[in-house]
Amino acid sequence: MMVVKSLNQSTKRISVSIRRSFSSKTGKEGEAKKSFFNDVHFWANAGAAAGWGMSGAAIYDAMQSGPEIISLNMTGVMLIYSSLFSRWAWIVSPRNVALSACHATNILAQANQMRRALEYKISKGETEEVKEIGKKGAMVAAVGAGCVLFGPMAQTAIASANLGPISTVSAAAAGPFTVHFWAPMSKWLISGASFLDMDRPTDKISLPQYCALTATGFFFTRYALLVVPINYTLCSVNVALFGSSSYHLGRKIKADYID
Repeated sequence: MMVVKSLNQSTKRISVSIRRSFSSKTGKEGEAKKSFFNDVHFWANAGAAAGWGMSGAAIYDAMQSGPEIISLNMTGVMLIYSSLFSRWAWIVSPRNVALSACHATNILAQANQMRRALEYKISKGETEEVKEIGKKGAMVAAVGAGCVLFGPMAQTAIASANLGPISTVSAAAAGPFTVHFWAPMSKWLISGASFLDMDRPTDKISLPQYCALTATGFFFTRYALLVVPINYTLCSVNVALFGSSSYHLGRKIKADYID
């Protein structure tokens, strides 16, 4: 009887253990299926991969393509964009080191592209245009330095002035005095540069660059809704980026592989 009782107890424990194991496994699989779309790390890594694609596109074009295909509008915007996003990716929660590193790399790659484009213009005798570009670059750098130096003081003054909604917005975690606001806003510049190049000949469109930009817009549309704080500005701008970049990408593919 003791043996039978002991055997029954052992069988019961094994049965409970199997049920718990199966339940746990099912729960984990369900969680995986549920969390795929809501996994911030997945979208962060995908966005970082697309970001590395932009850096890789600039490096590839520097090695394989002539300077005549370089868009000065897009290259200048990329320098501003990656400078802001490298900082944003470092301070956002959770910190995205891979994204920050890829944008730091992109700054170097785009700076090299800018150098090549300017040297090409100088070789063609377009010295005056290069000087104008230099003046504009210096003005942008001066404005950026002023924002970094005096922005925090302006934010504190406005936030403590009890100006109602203006003070509330100024003090917000993703408000206009933070990189959480200006990093995504810089992506509007990329979309703007795409629209300015709307009639750009397809032989001067970089296929690798627009593949990377289209992927970036796609992945960051979702990523922006999962970070803390949630960044609706970043989401909306990536919808626009995806649309404008995929338009140029479609034009390039149609011209080179379909027509």
